[in-house]
Amino acid sequence: MSFLQIYLQALLVILSMMTFLWLVSIFIKNVSIVDLFWGFGFVVTAGFYYLKTGDADPRKNLLLALVAIWGLRLSVYLTLRNAGKGEDFRYRQFRKNYGENRYWWISFFQTFLLQGVLMWLISAPLLGAQYYSEAKPLGFPDYAAIALWLTGFIFEAGGDWQLSSFKADPSNKGKVLDRGFWRYTRHPNYFGDSAVWWGFGLLCLGAGSFFPALGSLLMTALIIKVSGVALLEKSLKEQKPEYREYIRKTSSFLPWFPKK
Repeated sequence: MSFLQIYLQALLVILSMMTFLWLVSIFIKNVSIVDLFWGFGFVVTAGFYYLKTGDADPRKNLLLALVAIWGLRLSVYLTLRNAGKGEDFRYRQFRKNYGENRYWWISFFQTFLLQGVLMWLISAPLLGAQYYSEAKPLGFPDYAAIALWLTGFIFEAGGDWQLSSFKADPSNKGKVLDRGFWRYTRHPNYFGDSAVWWGFGLLCLGAGSFFPALGSLLMTALIIKVSGVALLEKSLKEQKPEYREYIRKTSSFLPWFPKK
């Protein structure tokens, strides 16, 4: 089976999952579940590629393990963080803007279909790393990928843990977290997420697959320009006056020492 055939089949798998998730969201009136599924969806997609690309080998096993650790941690963390909080404010606003009688079907195209297509496009390096894996043994790009993935995972998981602990303390309400990982970058979780995906991209390059590695670039672009850094910074500057000083002294994305 060709690369393109497997890739197109994965699109059908992803859209089937997203359609099912959309139906569930209608029943429970909560579109936020799409965010909880994001990490797990990549685990399912990577597993699908694993089964469709022939026999197991070290690179395939490594990639599937790294995707599973990253994706399951992210989905479990978001599920626990959002438990009992209802629908996210972004989707509540959309529901208000479009009207309850229309949003149930608009949400399929605006949220579930869109995220499904993005998941499919971004997943390309997960297929490239596995489809061409047998042609090349593990080498320097693969070991560099492990180091980059580990760095990203520590920043993402550590940043999430520090932020959760900070918010759990009522005395920190309205304050800005500027300690730990957050001292060196305003978005350690987003930087970590991007680094994790560049780790997957390096595994793809290590297998001799180049064009699919662009999926890692797409993930980074979305994090910085669309759904992550840009969107969050806009709201934080409005909600917390102290955040402007935090912006002045702290690196936006790549970790670096704070300005004095």
